[in-house]
Amino acid sequence: MQKIQTQGLHHVTLAGAGRQISIDFWEGLLGMPLIFDQPNLDNPAEGHLYFDPGDGRLITVFTDENRTPDPARKKPVPGDVHHLAFAVSRVTFTQAVGRLAERGIWNTGVRDRGFMDSIYFHDPMGLLIELATWKFEPPAGCTRTEVLHQAHLIRVARGDKAIAEVHVAAAIEALVASRQPTLSPDRGPRDPYGR
Repeated sequence: MQKIQTQGLHHVTLAGAGRQISIDFWEGLLGMPLIFDQPNLDNPAEGHLYFDPGDGRLITVFTDENRTPDPARKKPVPGDVHHLAFAVSRVTFTQAVGRLAERGIWNTGVRDRGFMDSIYFHDPMGLLIELATWKFEPPAGCTRTEVLHQAHLIRVARGDKAIAEVHVAAAIEALVASRQPTLSPDRGPRDPYGR
């Protein structure tokens, strides 16, 4: 028996409202280019819009002119999608609350998640959307998931509840030490000012 090994997220498909409302949200608010548009091949009464979230993957939306938008959050039940998170640059993130407010869109404001910051709001159909920005850059040759895994191990060893910036900084230092050799016999911290 063998695993079916995944190699990344291919796409996510959502049930949206009408065509133009969906375009206005995904492209007009979130800046995702509409890549192509065709009928839903399994339900010709619906449209199927394809958007690029910025990494060459796809967010697709089934549209139906008879579905009424309702941005009020529906409480997810087990098996439902809780939220979708999209990466944004730090400079875009710092302006997101204001840009949502310009449109009268409720949002949570900035939430500190230790290793990232987040803002939450709802799509026209009530799905919770997160805008997330990283607080760190991984060391050369490392991925963010490697840093987070190392930060988790450090957090657990220290008995802390959740990953915080101190764990991420320690993880980055540990990954650099393990991957980048030095001629120094001792890599420990020093005070070059002799204090």
